[in-house]
Amino acid sequence: MRVEILGTGCAKCNKAKEIMEKAVQETDVDAEIVKVSDIDTILSYGVMITPAVVVNGEVKIAGKIPTLEDAKKWVTSGIFT
Repeated sequence: MRVEILGTGCAKCNKAKEIMEKAVQETDVDAEIVKVSDIDTILSYGVMITPAVVVNGEVKIAGKIPTLEDAKKWVTSGIFT
């Protein structure tokens, strides 16, 4: 599974990455978590406001920090996609 955190490095982007890392750890999912700060790549997902979380190529949230509960749902449902 590939989890991308889209953002330029602001505190909210870092928090989103921290939550996604915790979700992956707590659910014991094998996932690669990547921080994406390239504006062109971020825009290619149609994201206009960060932070954003992309799981296996699908934007799950943009403009907000995800909750740990939502993050766990995304990474566990991503196993089957």
